[in-house]
Amino acid sequence: MKLPVFTVIAVFSASFAMAQVSPATLLLPGTTLPIQFERGVDTNHAHAGDAISAKTTQQVRLADGQMLPAGTHVAGHVVTASAFAFDKTPYAKQQASTLAVHFDSIESKGKILPLHVYVRAMADPITVWDAQRPKSTDLDSLSTTTQIGGDQVVPSQSEVTSQDGETVGYRRHGGVYAHLISASGNGSQGCDASDTEQSMGLFSASACGLYGYTDVTLLSTGKTGDVSTLILTSRRRSAKIWAKSAALLEIVGDSSSVVSQ
Repeated sequence: MKLPVFTVIAVFSASFAMAQVSPATLLLPGTTLPIQFERGVDTNHAHAGDAISAKTTQQVRLADGQMLPAGTHVAGHVVTASAFAFDKTPYAKQQASTLAVHFDSIESKGKILPLHVYVRAMADPITVWDAQRPKSTDLDSLSTTTQIGGDQVVPSQSEVTSQDGETVGYRRHGGVYAHLISASGNGSQGCDASDTEQSMGLFSASACGLYGYTDVTLLSTGKTGDVSTLILTSRRRSAKIWAKSAALLEIVGDSSSVVSQ
């Protein structure tokens, strides 16, 4: 029996609408996304609207228990990019170079999850590289690595310890997981604690603010005001995000999944 055309359209529309928003796949507030930028963003060359691209470095658990795998694509765009121009006028106050980027969504297996996040911590490529390099010495032959922020990881042990020797996280499923620890960082907005285990990537449980970024001020993390927008400024050079920099994003509001057709 053939159904009327309008009935077929109605059924299809209802099914599509149900697929569009699925509460079961929400990224809950407090969920962290450890990411690495695939390309640099430099105010000398960037323009408003330019795309930014990053990938997760560790799997992330969704509210329904499903996992976003490492390598999941994170998309965003440049909001503002003003390059530094040195003013040679005696005693001139230099105008700041400003870079603002907005994190739009995370994409996996045909699904696009809009993001409402703030940048809990961000590190330059040298700091990222250093966090992956074992510090084997005569006093430590265990190939210990130091997370960005100071936590210690020993490959042969499941516990991750703070600089004071306290257990603050665990190595599981090829990554580091921890309860977030509140910290003030070096920006205008601090970082909150959590009582749920989150994906940390190369970051410590208390990591907060900028690491390795010299002559740069963290004006906004996107925690308040324009959510999801990171703003960096510098009065000495053009503000930029270096390629291979890492960041730890934290969800600050509901982000529901949308099926990309």
